Amino acid sequence: MHLFKRQMRTAGRCLIAALALPLLWNQSPTASAALAAPSASIENKVSSDENPYAQRKDLFHKISTLTGIPWFYLAAIDQYERTLSIARPKKRPPREGLIGIYFTPLEWVGMMNPDELDRNVSSISFFGGYGRDGSGDGKADLTNDADVLYSMASHILAYGNKEDDLRIALWEHYQNSRSIERIEQFAKIYAARNTLDLSQHAFPVPVRSRYSFRSTWGAGRSWGGYRIHEGTDIFAGYGVPVRSTCYGIVENKGWNPYGGWRIGIRDTDNIYHYYAHLQGFDKNLKEGDLLTPGQVIGWVGSSGYGKPGTSGKFPPHLHYGVYRDNGLTEWSFDPYPLLKRWERSERTTNKSH
Repeated sequence: MHLFKRQMRTAGRCLIAALALPLLWNQSPTASAALAAPSASIENKVSSDENPYAQRKDLFHKISTLTGIPWFYLAAIDQYERTLSIARPKKRPPREGLIGIYFTPLEWVGMMNPDELDRNVSSISFFGGYGRDGSGDGKADLTNDADVLYSMASHILAYGNKEDDLRIALWEHYQNSRSIERIEQFAKIYAARNTLDLSQHAFPVPVRSRYSFRSTWGAGRSWGGYRIHEGTDIFAGYGVPVRSTCYGIVENKGWNPYGGWRIGIRDTDNIYHYYAHLQGFDKNLKEGDLLTPGQVIGWVGSSGYGKPGTSGKFPPHLHYGVYRDNGLTEWSFDPYPLLKRWERSERTTNKSH
């Protein structure tokens, strides 16, 4: 019922957009020709010797040229969609190809469309479907990366390509302020880094420092009521630097009765990295700041379990947790395997220098 109402509500707007877009194509012959070229390689999938990040960014730039929507905003939407498929693979299977934006076949062709395999742009538009032709071959193909990305872009373009317009379009599509926040965070990161390859990570404390840790996720905790331990404790001395493990954005910073002085960082995989019991923060750090792997954000301490400033109720250590977001809620998962991988990788890199 929700899908029916949404598509009937947007059917008129989609038809108007579909009528307007051919004019846009005619006004932008260079972009149209550029889009036609990658369609064959997209249909043939990505070869092993090609960089998918570079191919994906190239496609973002081409659709951006055509629509006026910033490439990094398209990248952010695509990445957010990809993280939703990772978090909810049964409900929305990850899409094969360069683009991760997910449409059901029914969403693509339109709710009342009798042809579930329809690739005709005009009939799809008539029935209020999302499907549009982004590759220039005259068809709206759900398996074509350019078509899928352009279809999402044209849905947004119906509202405009200014910042407020984009926000309204995202609300209309997701009906969730959480989704808007995530996409805007990702867009800010991509715009600043000017790359999609943000896969580098660092261990939370310098690997040359003295520390110890083991898997403690899921263990019982009693302070403040029974709860499980949602992270890994890395024991180290007071003042040992605590570092960002990722490229990300500061989402939270301040005091938490359980975690003491804590900071939360969101990365483009939609993982929330939680650092607790800090002795203090980098004084220049504030919410909304962008971080790189290995950047110092604070220092190991023993704060928490009380009112602001409480410290010393347990040995100094860093509590490090990770949380995945499915668009509606967040849940913790065991960070220990990630920590071991990052530690091993950084030690190997240090040995080679």
